[in-house]
Amino acid sequence: MSVNDYVKFLTQTVVQHYNKSPQERKTIRKQRKTRKEPFLSVFGKIPYAVGRLL
Repeated sequence: MSVNDYVKFLTQTVVQHYNKSPQERKTIRKQRKTRKEPFLSVFGKIPYAVGRLL
């Protein structure tokens, strides 16, 4: 991907974001915060478990 394509992609993403209403952006932000990936929490538990064993 060239730099020009990357700048075009970023510009389109920013414009799409700001074309949404503020209320719609808030609901999207809340949905993102409430949705958590379960496998990501495992990486915090593994070092804790290993530390408890040692």
